[in-house]
Amino acid sequence: MASLSKFLGRKKPIILGLDISTTAIKLLELSKVGDRYRVESYAVEPLPPNSVIEKNISDVDAVGEAIKRAVKRSGTRARHAAAAVAGSAVITKVISMPANLSTDEMESQILLEADQYIPYPLEEVNLDFDVLGPSADDPEQYDVLLAASRSENVEVRVDAIEIAGLKAQVIDVEAYAMENAFSLLKEQMPDHGLDKTIAVIDVGATMTTLNVLHDLKTIYTREQVFGGKQLTEEIQRRYGLSYEEAGMAKRQGGLPDNYVPEVLEPFKEAMAQQVSRSLQFFFSSSQYNTVDHIVLAGGSSSIPGVDEMIEKSIGVPTSVANPFSNMIISPKIKAQVLSNDAPALMIACGLALRSFD
Repeated sequence: MASLSKFLGRKKPIILGLDISTTAIKLLELSKVGDRYRVESYAVEPLPPNSVIEKNISDVDAVGEAIKRAVKRSGTRARHAAAAVAGSAVITKVISMPANLSTDEMESQILLEADQYIPYPLEEVNLDFDVLGPSADDPEQYDVLLAASRSENVEVRVDAIEIAGLKAQVIDVEAYAMENAFSLLKEQMPDHGLDKTIAVIDVGATMTTLNVLHDLKTIYTREQVFGGKQLTEEIQRRYGLSYEEAGMAKRQGGLPDNYVPEVLEPFKEAMAQQVSRSLQFFFSSSQYNTVDHIVLAGGSSSIPGVDEMIEKSIGVPTSVANPFSNMIISPKIKAQVLSNDAPALMIACGLALRSFD
C-alpha cells in the first residue's frame, strides 16, 4: 500500500513491524548483521476485548495505547512503523500498461483509469501500484499490480500508530507482508519453493487466512471465520474460568486430564477440517488441484502435534512457520519464548523486513 512518508536524509530509519490482530499487538524490530537478520526486540501486547473485531479497528485509542505499551515492553528506540490492512479490506487487480511509460506517466495513467477497477469514489481510497514485469502474452506491455483500500482502513491504522507516539512509514497488505516473511522460509521448502505451490494457513484468534503462493508469489488469498478463540471459549465454558484465565491455561497448561482428549483433540480436528475446506475453495476457483506443502502460521499452529494431524488428514507435507530459524537473536530476548511465538509473528516479520527494501 502507499508509503505514507518519504525517507528523510540518506540513512533509512529502522521500521518496526506492527501486526494489529484481533487479540494482540505484535511488535518486531529487525536489524542486519552482514547478510543475516538479527531480532533486536519484540513484544506481544494483549488488546482489550472488542477493540479490533475481525481485523477492523473499532477503538482506535485502545489500539494506540496497546501499541504504546508494546513499544515500552520491547525496549525499542525505533520510532517508525509499518502496519497492514487485511486482505478483505483491499482490492487488488493486475492490469496491463505499455512498457515504455516512465513511473510518473504510469501513475498518471493509472489514476485516469482506476475508476474502471475500483467500486468506490477515488477520493475515498488509498491507491498504490507495483510493476510486476513484462506481460507473458505481450512483451510490449507490463503487468502492474494495483492495490486499493478505503482511506478509512488506512487512516485508522495511521491514527493508532500516531497515538502511540510513532510515525507510520508504510501501510501494507497482510498477504504481501506474509509473502515477504515467507521468503525467510524458502530454504525449508521443496526446491526452495521455486515452481512449487505452497499454502500458508494463518490461524489467528478469530480469522483463518489462506495465502497460496506459486513460485514464491501470492496467487490466492481467502479469509474465513475460525480461530483459536473457539478453543479458549470451550476451555472457559467447560472449566468455569474467566476468558483471561482460559487463555492463560491454554498457553501455560495445568488443565484437568480430560482436557487433551475431550477439548484439545476435537479442536485440532476442527482445525484440520478448516484447512481442508480452505484448500477446497482454492482448488474449485483455480486451475490447481493440489499443493506441494502446507505451512501453518498464527497462534494456534503452536499447538503440539497439529502439523502432524493436518499432514496425516490431508496427505500433504506440513510444517510450522519459524521465520527466525536462521536469524541472530539479541541476548535480551528469551529465545524459547520467541520460538513459541514465532508462528504468530509472520506478518510482523514481513512488515519489519520493509526496513531493508
